[in-house]
Amino acid sequence: MDADIAGTGERIAAHLVGRERELRLTLAAVAAGRDILLEGPPGTSKSTLLRAITAEWGIPLVLVEGNADLTPAKLLGHHNPARVLREDYSADNFVAGPLVEAMEKGAFLYIEEFNRAPEDTLNTLLTAMAEREVSIPRAGRVTALDTFRVIGSMNPYDNVGTTRLSTSVHDRMCRLAVTYQDSLAEQGIVELRAPLPSLDAALYQRLVADAVAVTRATREHPDVRQGSSVRGAIDLTLIAGQLLPVSDYPEAVYDAMVVALSGRIFLDETVERTAEAVLREIWEDRFVLGPRAAAPG
Repeated sequence: MDADIAGTGERIAAHLVGRERELRLTLAAVAAGRDILLEGPPGTSKSTLLRAITAEWGIPLVLVEGNADLTPAKLLGHHNPARVLREDYSADNFVAGPLVEAMEKGAFLYIEEFNRAPEDTLNTLLTAMAEREVSIPRAGRVTALDTFRVIGSMNPYDNVGTTRLSTSVHDRMCRLAVTYQDSLAEQGIVELRAPLPSLDAALYQRLVADAVAVTRATREHPDVRQGSSVRGAIDLTLIAGQLLPVSDYPEAVYDAMVVALSGRIFLDETVERTAEAVLREIWEDRFVLGPRAAAPG
């Protein structure tokens, strides 16, 4: 693992938009041999950041989706039932799960939705993180290669179907809060992910700016519990690009907002309005009230 954090960061940053601080701190943690929890809402480049680091260092990435079905046996592995019937239990008929696979390959074990995994499954990680080895019944001990790390990611705003992490888990992991980027960085992400070369350049820049602005507004609206990530702005741009230039520009943006954002925003439980009504209000603030307030006289 390259110890030149500054040089590694510069090479990785050339392929990312923003995230210089988060990149530097994550690199420092994993280079120091630490496991880390990346905590932030969806669409804040947590997976992108980790994939860029492992690609730069040539380290395998083992991806696991945290959910109620992720049992300790699925995480560790299991003995092949057919072979057990023929041969009895042995190390040869053990099928490695993602944890053992990551330890043997010296990979980064990346568990998305970390706090959705059951508590007993997360506790299975404790020995692996503390001792860098695990004991497999009837198969022996597995010792991790030096580059093995456990990386978790979780959405701090999501409390449905989640597990409260124990102090033992927190005690074995570093933590980094990953928040939304600023407007200019998000515009850069949209330009990277949603190019529209057939659209007039000036119109495209206007569309990107508007898409990012209304998407960011969903995060600040008083009726919205959780707003959309930059993925909403990407989809909004792509959809509006299909509607233009035939449709009226403001209406094309609104129609694209409904399709791209209505399923990505989560209203407060006490609110009786629809997502479409909230989006219409955000659209009016941008395209009706805003221009009117800026008009001379």
